[in-house]
This record gives sequence, structure tokens and C-alpha cells, in this order.
Amino acid sequence: MGHSCFNLTIEDGIAHIRFSRPDKFNSFIPEFWRELPEAVNNVSDNAEARVIVLSAEGKHFTAGMDISVFMSGALDAPPANREVAAEAFRYNVKSLQDTFSALENARQPVLAAVQGGAVGAGVDLISACDCRYASKDAFFCVQETAIGMTADVGTFPRLTKIIPEGWARQMSYTAERLPATKAKEIGLVNEVYETPEELLENVMKIAKRIAGHAPLAIAGCKKLINYSRDHTTEDTLDYIALWNAAMFRTEDIKESYISKSENREPQYDDLAPVKKGI
Repeated sequence: MGHSCFNLTIEDGIAHIRFSRPDKFNSFIPEFWRELPEAVNNVSDNAEARVIVLSAEGKHFTAGMDISVFMSGALDAPPANREVAAEAFRYNVKSLQDTFSALENARQPVLAAVQGGAVGAGVDLISACDCRYASKDAFFCVQETAIGMTADVGTFPRLTKIIPEGWARQMSYTAERLPATKAKEIGLVNEVYETPEELLENVMKIAKRIAGHAPLAIAGCKKLINYSRDHTTEDTLDYIALWNAAMFRTEDIKESYISKSENREPQYDDLAPVKKGI
């Protein structure tokens, strides 16, 4: 299946989504908001890969929301009544939010490799990923403030749980560009690499290492880390006990030890496809 804004390849357990509109700084046109969640949900639901990597072609990771989204009426609500229009607008925004929530809800870890700018909705996107990495030229900007709006597709509920609240506030209030080195210092990115080429090479190495572990264990890690972020320690400990009571797989543990003794790569079962609906 072709996509308007990115290319998707799956190899060695890694689904690589590469934004492919470098001449437009990989801005997010209306098609993007439909195609990205469809692609991510398909990989997740059908267990087509063990890890997802997001990267981009060209100078910048993404310039964020394309002006066409505003100009095309994609966010407009038809009724003239202000309150009725506002109610419909809310649902339009929620559909955009679902695009990035698909990354957070995917059963597989999602790694973002950022070169150049991650601007506006780009910060919303990377905030929904599991891990973020950057090249030395990268910068991050909550640009919405500078154009007279409040970021609304994911930055605030996620960014404040990734970096210190004071920095989330400063980025949001000032719309300043946060350079890669500072982003690493405050925990927004895990690592900074000299060049975009070195960045992608190393992120793929990390993805390959993740793909080599038992998919069920990795899925459990992601689910429980997300759960612990949003719940108390007591609730999370109880949920972890329940999770392992249901999904503790001794076969995977045996395989990890046997493969080491036989000096070979372990062979684990993939996750099962998820059947939705009847």
C-alpha cells in the first residue's frame, strides 16, 4: 500500500516509517493524519514487526502541521451556531490526537530518529514515542504558541512526564528552539549523534537489539511502563503481578538460556495478530 507522506518498509523485525516529503520539510498534510495511524495500527494489530522506527528524509524531521490542514477546512465545523461548532471542532481535534496516540498504544516500542527540526506537531509526535534520539543539528520547538494557538494534539500531557515541568513550560511559553544538546541534558532525547547518518545507523542498531528479545516480554515492558506513568506505585505493582500471572512464559526463558549455551540467536514466537470486532 502506498502512502502520501512516508515510506514503510519491514525487515528483520523492524518496521521503518520514513517521512518522504523533504521539499516540504515533511509537514503533516491532511492525508498524514489518516495514513500514519492506519500504518502503525496495522503493524501493531497484525504483529508485522517487533519494533517501529520513525525517521525522515531531508534537512528536517518535520515542520509540523502543514498550512493546508488549516486552509482546506479540515478543522472547520459547518454549523454557524458557535457552541455547536465548538462541540464538533472538539471531535475533529480528538481525531488528530488519535494519530499520535496510535504510537503510544502500539504493542511494539516506537523509536524516533530526529534530524533538523521537530517543530510544532513534531513535538507532539515524538512525545508519543517510547525513545527519542537526535543528530547534533536537531532542535525542538513548541511552535504553536508563536502562531497564536495552544498546542492540542499531545504535547502537554506527555511532554511534562518526559522532561522537567519547568522546561516544558518554558518551551511552551516562549516557542524557543531547544537544541539537541540541551534536549539530551533534560532527558527529551536519549542520545545525540554527530550526523543524521550516524543517528539512523545507531537507532537501527538499538531497534535490532530490541527485535532480538522476546516480543511478549517487550510488549509487557511497554504496557507496564505506560501504566506506571499514569497510576500509583501500588496500583502498578498489582497490575504487574496480574500481568505476569497471565503471561509469564517459561518457554521464552528456557530459550534464552538454551540459545546462549548453544552460542546462537534465540528464537521467540511473535505476538499473535489482534482480531478486532466480530
